[in-house]
Amino acid sequence: MAETTIAGFAREGGVGVETVRYYQRRGLLPTPRKSGGIRRYGEEDVRRLRFIRTAQGAGFTLEEIGALLALEATNDRRRVRALATERIAALDAKIAQMKDARDVLAKLARQCAAGTKGPCPILAAFE
Repeated sequence: MAETTIAGFAREGGVGVETVRYYQRRGLLPTPRKSGGIRRYGEEDVRRLRFIRTAQGAGFTLEEIGALLALEATNDRRRVRALATERIAALDAKIAQMKDARDVLAKLARQCAAGTKGPCPILAAFE
C-alpha cells in the first residue's frame, strides 16, 4: 500500500476520520508529519489501527489497548497474559450481569403476556 491521506487511512481501518483523530489524541496512533502539506499514513499505521480495532472487538478498553501497544515492543508475555486474564474476568462479570438482566426481563415478559388488566409489569418494573 502506498502512503495515503487520513480519509484513505480511516477507510483502510474501517473507521471514520474523527475516530482516527480521537485515537491520535488518546496517544494510540501517532500523528504523522506533513508531506507536501498533507499528513500521509503508511502500512505500519494501518497495522496499528487494525490492532486497535481488533483488540476493541476482544473487549479491551482503550487504556488497556494503550498498554498492549506499549508491551508489543517489549514482548512481555507475562504482562500481556495478565491483561488478558483481567479482561476475561471483567467480561465474565458483565456476562453474568447481562444474564441476570435477561432473566428478569424474560420473567416480566411472561407476566405481561399472562395478564390483560392493570399496568404492564414491564413498565411498572421501571418505575
